[in-house]
Amino acid sequence: MNNFTFYSPTCFVFGRETENQAGSLVRRFGGTRVLIHYGGGSALRSGLIDRVRASLEGEGISSVLLGGVQPNPRSGLVYSGIDLCRSEGIDFILAVGGGSVIDSAKAIAAGTVYDGDFWDFYCGKRIEKALPVGTVLTISAAGSEGSPDSVITKEEGMFKRGASGDAVRPRFSVLNPALTETLPPHQTAAGITDIMAHLYERYLTNTAEVEVTDRLIEALLLTMIHEGPRVIADPHNYDARANIMWAGMMAHNNSCGVGRSQDWNSHNIEHELSALYDCAHGAGLAVTMPAVFSYVMEHDVMRFAQAAVRVWGCSMDFRHPEVTARAGIEAFRNFLVSIGMPKNFEELGAKEEDIPALVHALCWGNGRQGSISGFVTLNEEDCGKIYRMMV
Repeated sequence: MNNFTFYSPTCFVFGRETENQAGSLVRRFGGTRVLIHYGGGSALRSGLIDRVRASLEGEGISSVLLGGVQPNPRSGLVYSGIDLCRSEGIDFILAVGGGSVIDSAKAIAAGTVYDGDFWDFYCGKRIEKALPVGTVLTISAAGSEGSPDSVITKEEGMFKRGASGDAVRPRFSVLNPALTETLPPHQTAAGITDIMAHLYERYLTNTAEVEVTDRLIEALLLTMIHEGPRVIADPHNYDARANIMWAGMMAHNNSCGVGRSQDWNSHNIEHELSALYDCAHGAGLAVTMPAVFSYVMEHDVMRFAQAAVRVWGCSMDFRHPEVTARAGIEAFRNFLVSIGMPKNFEELGAKEEDIPALVHALCWGNGRQGSISGFVTLNEEDCGKIYRMMV
């Protein structure tokens, strides 16, 4: 296990009707004038925004609304949000929505107090200072409600890139599983896939002797395997949604990733798909991960075989561990298909003829130098082969 520092100060308030505590939580963490950041009209139509505003007003806290966050959130709205925060004297940002809304809120929070272009943070600069952020979560998926991370798509060039810094870890996150019950099945399934991706990105490590975090990751994957079909069959199963929501937070606040190298190549490869086609991130990952895993499996066959046995219940073939490893990857692919996720380019809406452009953006776009690195370093040729495995 490698040396590490783990700092995760977010206050989590979990359960039914907890969104009504938003005002007292903002007050507790020093907010006096709040930007409420949200996505589409559902947050308004459902009355959630009204309940949150009423909670703020009950604490004497004024608020300004900024909606319009898209899936795969865009840089244009971030720039608008920064301008709004500065002109309105905002001192706290409350994200009401899923990972896209929270990521956009984090970008605005960092950009508002920064003299340069907020995109600097998405080119490798660490976020050291930001307005405080809180969240009211409505989708179990990205884990941004507990993480120091944010992913934004820059409209000039359509580059989808990430930034990080403990300054944008939410001060608090309100997690009411009931708020996710109205999600369409496809969104629920895409969220489950994203959660499992965050776990696998940490599981694929080159660090030895990390049994504690291995077992934590395996337990959370098993939870998703158990709860995923239950919530797809019954969208109003509060207990299943509660377990998925908490698993989503644990999958990405890095408690499962400390002390070990991590991968993130599947995310990088998928980001080009969702940037170009605007597909759901989880759906893109469902197509990407089995291809990536199959391509890099030989780098450490026993790591994939271990997951196959411990998570997917495969029998270990000690003479031919690659057989076990492949069985685990196929079991994962079959699970994703069973909950309604796509399995290839055609079902995702991607096009084979776009592969050269995808590879170029992935390996050279936004300052990259011809490859991506993680569990295995992948060059242009590797990435092209992986995309073609998805066709």
